[in-house]
Amino acid sequence: MKLSKIKEILPTLENVEFQLENGTFVPEHFHVTEVGQINKKFIDCGGVIRNEKVVNFQLWNADDFEHRLKPTKLLNIIKLSEEKLGMEDAEIEVEYQSDTIGKYDLDFNGKTFVLKSKTTACLAQDACGIPVEKQKIKLSALNNASCTPNSGCC
Repeated sequence: MKLSKIKEILPTLENVEFQLENGTFVPEHFHVTEVGQINKKFIDCGGVIRNEKVVNFQLWNADDFEHRLKPTKLLNIIKLSEEKLGMEDAEIEVEYQSDTIGKYDLDFNGKTFVLKSKTTACLAQDACGIPVEKQKIKLSALNNASCTPNSGCC
């Protein structure tokens, strides 16, 4: 989800709720402790230099169980971040603490924001020796009449 999309959604909500893909909710007393833009410049295993930009939200739980972040407050934090940091309209990545700091993509299911698991991938598969997956076919679909039992083809 891009930053522009969350800015469209927030004014339509009464509460800001985040949920993991497994259905577990981020405790409702969470804080958004950081909003920023991360610029990553790297080289992939094929030697291609790449640039990646994401808008980063960091969620954190404290012991202030009465805290509730309202949509207008989060929208104001986003607007301030855009103004002070010159943030671009990029995909949002959410950091949230589980066993370690997890990084998630963001989606919306019509009611809550969903933290979608991210995975790693090779960006240069053609250059780093990963074999192309062979197409699987059923031998029964070949219709090769010349290869029948006792025909000597096997």
